[in-house]
This record gives sequence, structure tokens and C-alpha cells, in this order.
Amino acid sequence: MKVVVLAGGFGTRISEESHLKPKPMIEIGKYPILVHIMRIYAAQNHNDFVICAGYKQQLIKEYFNNFDVYYNDVTFNFETGDRIFHNKPKFDWKVTIANTGMNTMTGGRIQKIKPYLNENEPFLLTYGDAVGDIDINAVIESHVKSGKIATICVYNFGQNKGVVDISRNGLVKRFREKSDLDGDLINIGFMVFQPEIFNYLTGDDCVLERDVLPKLAAEGQLNSFTHHGFWQCMDTLREKLLLEELDASPDCPWKVWKKK
Repeated sequence: MKVVVLAGGFGTRISEESHLKPKPMIEIGKYPILVHIMRIYAAQNHNDFVICAGYKQQLIKEYFNNFDVYYNDVTFNFETGDRIFHNKPKFDWKVTIANTGMNTMTGGRIQKIKPYLNENEPFLLTYGDAVGDIDINAVIESHVKSGKIATICVYNFGQNKGVVDISRNGLVKRFREKSDLDGDLINIGFMVFQPEIFNYLTGDDCVLERDVLPKLAAEGQLNSFTHHGFWQCMDTLREKLLLEELDASPDCPWKVWKKK
């Protein structure tokens, strides 16, 4: 099952760094947050990625093109043109980076990468700015059991994100914006979609969270999986500093690859 990562936005709320690079390329410790997210999936045997790039998309392509150079000692043989890597990390990943446009909305970005997905197969999708110790395979299992077109991860977190009202059996009844009167059950991404999702995508201006998820909820086609572990987005400099502090700790909560 392929993993789609939305990585094309401007990241205006963390403009201290996003004016220089795409938000998913902002480093948390050694790696950009995008790589942390990919490692969460790869540690659970999902390592075929499609990156929906846009703003400064060339920097994402350059980064992965030079990935081994950045993180390894390397010998350059100018006579032969060879590059010899020392202690090369064994990331058995396949990474497709698609330029989905500067101003394309989230639903439009998904629509543009349809040619890179496996036909008639569900796919995973997440945002390029949040990490967590998500049990990806449990999310998939919940999705399959539900028989619905889409599954989203939900989480108790006190921020102004998209609010999800769910029934006792996990079916999403309503998807809307948060108000001051709400509890804090929010959509944190880490989603699963059936190919039928493309019937709901209507072009570059289509917003997944505004135009698609509410419609799926109204039709009884949106399942939820409640995550009870760690999750944190990186919308602000303060949140980046928090993630850097956690990254440096010996028991960093989202590094599920260290717990295997």
C-alpha cells in the first residue's frame, strides 16, 4: 500500500524557516520532519512513498537526490566519476516526488498523483508536518473492517483543528471546524482511502478537509480510528523547539523504529 504525503503548502505559521524551504523540510534534529514521518511508516513495512510537493518543490527533489551524500562519509573519484559511500544507511525506500503545483489545495494535490498509485488499491495519506507513534497497521485494520471509503485518525488535543464527531461504533457523524465550545477530538491525518475517493476530488481548488471529508461523513462513508498515544504537529516555532527537545531525548515518543 503506497504512502502519500502532502508536502506542498507554504507553512506561513512557521515563517521563520518556511521562507527558505518547504515546511516538511524543516529539520528536527538530524532529519527534516518529512523523513521522521516516512520512518514512522517504513518501520511498519510501508516504504513506497509519493510526495505531493509544491512550494519550493525543487528543494525536496534535491534533498532526496543527495540523501546519501548528506548523511554518509563519501569518497569522490574524479578520475572515474565514482562515488563510494561509507556506512551507507539501508533505507529500502521508493520515493516519488510529484510537483502538484504552488497553489493547489489538498484535495487537488491528491488528484494529481493518481497516476503514481496502484490501480484499484487503497492508499495511505498523511500531512508533512506532524509526527506520532501511530499504529499504522491498526489504522488499516480498522479501515478494512469498516468497509468505508475513508478512515481518519482522531486524537484528543487542544488546538484549533478540524473537529470530528463520532458515534460509538467509530463512524464519523460530522466533520467541521473547531469552536470554543468543543471538546478536543481532532483529525490528525494518518488516513486510509479507497480508490473511490477520486470520485470526490474536483480539481485544484478542492480542499480535502472542507469539500471531501464532510461529504463522506454526511454519506456515512468516513470511519475513524482513535489514537491514544503521542502526536504533535509543527505549526509554530514553539512546537518545532518542543519536537527538537523530544528528538534529543533517549525515549523520543514517535521513533517507533527504535522500539522494534
